[in-house]
Amino acid sequence: MFDRDWTELLFVNPAYEEVYGRSRAELEGDPRSFLETVHPDDLPAVRKAMEALTAGEAVDIEYRINPDRDHDRWVWVQAEPITENGEVTRIAGFTRDVTDRHRRVRQLFVMDNLLRHNLRNDLNVILGVAEEIEEEAPEVAERTAVIRRTGEALLETARKERDVIDMLTDDCGAEYVDLRAAVADAVERLHTAYPDATFDASTTETAPVTGRPELRQAVVELLENAIRHSETDAPHVAVDVRRVDDRIELTVTDDAAPIPPYDAEVLLGDHRMNDVYHSSGLGLWVVYWSVELSDGTISVDATEDRGNRIVVTLPAASE
Repeated sequence: MFDRDWTELLFVNPAYEEVYGRSRAELEGDPRSFLETVHPDDLPAVRKAMEALTAGEAVDIEYRINPDRDHDRWVWVQAEPITENGEVTRIAGFTRDVTDRHRRVRQLFVMDNLLRHNLRNDLNVILGVAEEIEEEAPEVAERTAVIRRTGEALLETARKERDVIDMLTDDCGAEYVDLRAAVADAVERLHTAYPDATFDASTTETAPVTGRPELRQAVVELLENAIRHSETDAPHVAVDVRRVDDRIELTVTDDAAPIPPYDAEVLLGDHRMNDVYHSSGLGLWVVYWSVELSDGTISVDATEDRGNRIVVTLPAASE
């Protein structure tokens, strides 16, 4: 805690020394000395945040520190001004070491680049060669079709992997999402891809929620998952969207075989990654993360005689 013009340190806990690598006595002697630990490229943003706090605005900022080790540490600072009679008198805040999170994000970007470029390029080569073989030797078309289907499925998995990584690393906030419109768009899209499937959609006039934009794709994934796992040639999927108090419920019901336990665990957040972990794909991860990051919940009810019933509950948007 500082005074309004950053000339007096009012309080700092012992963790400051561990995070910033400087003594509290040094900070007490010069309250602005912590700026010496900040990466030069981040200093303008930090100074601007300090000015905003003095002017009465709360701030939320991340920046690099630890000059002794090439500024390899990231901190997340949330601070706000304390006012008396309308005047800023003190600055209070919390600092968290988020270095591990930034390392994980970098690791995700590395894996994303490998999958996005290497895997996609190699698969395109494989698909191209399979097409050439099919043209030159039509008698093996049935086998090359398997290669093409598998390769195209892997390309789709790579695309969804990219969507998941973008979702986990993107700092974009919640936005207005109309689930009624999302359901209508998903049904129209899937009717084209699966003409033998039937959809029974029941929705309220509007179903606005506040959440991640990926919720629209999550609706597609839930409906398509029900279709693809149906054991009939003409699958039937029912979709219901309704308001319940200050929440919006999206219910997807199908007549397919019970959803496998490992897929249900993904949706419920009970997944445990190990060497024997299996899943039907990344689509359900898109559902889980988009709902999780939107402060929503998912429930799964699967039985042999009634199929599956998946309920997604999300906070309704303010009218």
